[in-house]
Amino acid sequence: MFKSFSSKKSESPAETLYPEESLWPKVIAAEGQLAVDIYQIGGRLIIKSTIAGARAEDLHINLHHDLLTIKGTRELKENIREEYYLCRECYWGPFSRSIILPVEVDAQKINADLEDGVLTITLEILARPDITIQEK
Repeated sequence: MFKSFSSKKSESPAETLYPEESLWPKVIAAEGQLAVDIYQIGGRLIIKSTIAGARAEDLHINLHHDLLTIKGTRELKENIREEYYLCRECYWGPFSRSIILPVEVDAQKINADLEDGVLTITLEILARPDITIQEK
């Protein structure tokens, strides 16, 4: 009628509550990926991403042709052993995101700000020249 619990001594609260099996899946990722919002206002392309826990000096932004790459790292200040987690959804460690830009931008006019854990990248869109076709 009753299930017998393992006599193995456990240091983990999760194992104490659920000794026979862990109900929480373990997620192992080599590198996290950023979620972004991208929108256009007038002649500017705006990219926003929440990067809580990251510092400006830990972020690197690179533009190569039409590919914008954001790389960085977030470090958890506390040292909590893995087996003590009941649920772990926040990502700590290295992350990156590469975005193919939908428009041509001026590589000399890029601004990036990190405020209250939100990274905002502003890029100036280059005006497309009108090409006239002459009929002969």
